[in-house]
Amino acid sequence: MPDCPPPSFDPLRLAVQQWNVGALAAQTLWTRGLGSEAVAASARQRWVRLAHHARTHSPFYRKRWRHLPAGALAPADVPVVTKDELMASFDDWCTDRAIAWRDVAAFLAARAHIGERFLGKYLVWTSSGTSGRPGVFVQDDAALAAYDAVVSVQLGGATLAGCDWTAAIGHGGRAALVAADCDHFASIVSWRRVARGKPWLAMTSFAVTLPVGAIVAGLNAYQPAFLAGYPTVLALLAAEQRAGRLAIRPAALWAGGEVLSPAARAAIEQAFGCPLVNEYGASECLTIGYGCPAGWLHVNADWVLLEPVDADGRATPPGELSHTVLVTNLANAVQPVIRYDLGDRVRVAPARCPCGDPLPAIQVEGRCDDVLALAARDGTLVRLVPLALATVVETQARLHRFQIVQRGADRVQLRLAAADRARAGAQAVAALRGYFARQGLANVRVTLARDEPQLDPRDGKLRQVVGRKGSDP
Repeated sequence: MPDCPPPSFDPLRLAVQQWNVGALAAQTLWTRGLGSEAVAASARQRWVRLAHHARTHSPFYRKRWRHLPAGALAPADVPVVTKDELMASFDDWCTDRAIAWRDVAAFLAARAHIGERFLGKYLVWTSSGTSGRPGVFVQDDAALAAYDAVVSVQLGGATLAGCDWTAAIGHGGRAALVAADCDHFASIVSWRRVARGKPWLAMTSFAVTLPVGAIVAGLNAYQPAFLAGYPTVLALLAAEQRAGRLAIRPAALWAGGEVLSPAARAAIEQAFGCPLVNEYGASECLTIGYGCPAGWLHVNADWVLLEPVDADGRATPPGELSHTVLVTNLANAVQPVIRYDLGDRVRVAPARCPCGDPLPAIQVEGRCDDVLALAARDGTLVRLVPLALATVVETQARLHRFQIVQRGADRVQLRLAAADRARAGAQAVAALRGYFARQGLANVRVTLARDEPQLDPRDGKLRQVVGRKGSDP
């Protein structure tokens, strides 16, 4: 269950970090207390600094913006960037000229480095690669302090106002995460960073690819006060809690990485009897927004610029679902993410949120793959969460654009691009078969489809895992 080697504890660095986090949290609370105009003013100041820094120190942005006028720029003045463009110019993208892709790639190749610092000072994590190529994102101490400060503010917000802190203390403040832990993904890197830096905290993680029974047994033994995971994982664990197989009493829950529906949230909170914080974030910007009691997500607009746009790049009016959304991370200067096409579809609330929060309120259509329900030989249904399936293919076959489609109670097809099918199709099929066997589903037949991954006709997005009840694109 312990998920990292003995931590490297640096008291001086920790003291500086905690001071910075506390100062930023206080500043964030003060700014938000002054209302939306103060939040917008703070964002404008950070934008000016970030744009100037990027233009001065990033060869990529200097070249990309060479046709733009000198001096201050507005966000709408600068061109949109994509993951493929940034990754193709990785060395020039970074503002610290000591960062080189060859060194980052070597660092990422060793999974023992998960949660450790690259060059002794940066965290590095990867995103999933549904577009065919994973992103790699470098984070400096200033960005990490900003993320921590925003999370600290959220912990003191309305959602956790009813949290039973006495129960949390009674459980020793133990925290557990269920997530993909076998590669440098943002969630596990962030988790291990905190565990390494604060060895007195009781923190552990469970691999999302473990059989549900093993996760349940581990949680029953650990009895966490705080439990974090993907919404589909928490929904699955909520079903185990209702069935009596899982018996834990957390004081609070934390969800992120997937879309959380109001119905799923209500069911999860009811099963565990505690509040759930819904986090909206991405590898490109770790914390973009957070859920409120009224069911909306509030954008951390003092730290993030979020621009919902249509297919032609024009701003989407409030109340209308966007084609995509552009994100600017105002906290990260070492690897500026500026007007980045995130791919999520967003709807901005047409009026102020009824919860009273001054931050912009949105709804998001992001990752919404299906949970698969497959039948074992004895007819027992085994439910598998989509991020577990995706993790198996991504980490064991090193494929990033694929589609797993359920064709029957015990039949699954894997769609790959032609080049990937020839290169690693057999390896991916073997990886899925091995995973199914570990879940008690050795009877499930996995075949390689002749057709390639297909976009969902409703929104033009790629769904990596398609169940029988979902629409089959």
